[in-house]
Amino acid sequence: MTEQTLEKMNRMHMKGMSQTYASDMKLGQLRQYTIDEYLSRLIDDEWLTRQDRKIKNLKKLANFRVQAHPLNIDYTLHRQLDKNQMERFVGLEFMKTKENIIFTGPTGTGKSYLAQCIGVKACEMLKKVVYYSMNALSDTIQAMHIQGNYHKWILKTKQVDLLIIDDFGLTMIEERTRKALMEIIDFRYDKHSIIFISQIPVSEWHSLIGEDTIADAIMDRIVHNSHRMELEGESVRRKKRIGQA
Repeated sequence: MTEQTLEKMNRMHMKGMSQTYASDMKLGQLRQYTIDEYLSRLIDDEWLTRQDRKIKNLKKLANFRVQAHPLNIDYTLHRQLDKNQMERFVGLEFMKTKENIIFTGPTGTGKSYLAQCIGVKACEMLKKVVYYSMNALSDTIQAMHIQGNYHKWILKTKQVDLLIIDDFGLTMIEERTRKALMEIIDFRYDKHSIIFISQIPVSEWHSLIGEDTIADAIMDRIVHNSHRMELEGESVRRKKRIGQA
């Protein structure tokens, strides 16, 4: 009977229940629970297993570049990182108010890592997140046009809970990417949040976007609705390499 029950659980994809039931049977722990208590235990474990699987899938779909987590943020580094502000970001209050975040500063100061920490936390809160470097975003836009999937792709991109764009403004933005970016930012304004990461000061973004009218519209929707964090100091990666040498 036990083997049949476990087989049925597995066929119904009740992995959490089946693992708990199999373990409790092996350890002889069933007698310590009432029927109601044990049913609650099975349901709780199944719920936690499904939530964990959902979070893992969200992190995978986000396509983060590094293994980041808020618990691993190093606040001892000299880079002008405001711990209180960062903890508010990780608390995702900015997403509730539909605001954006802009990380700026020299290369290697941990901007991308911090942004991805926020993204990971959003996934753990069951939010849909997508991470792109600017080059990858531009390549994806071109590919979607060629494949005839652009409208389907951009609809999904518009509607994710959190969009993270890295290396923003690192190179000039070509026309097709500029128009797509305008469409995405315009749709998401006051609806969903974006995190921008850039080595370039915000004051120089306008000229890098190009085409004054679109640049004006993009900057207006980005800048006035964003929290800013500007990091300073030497490259964290360089320091680590020196320390390991």
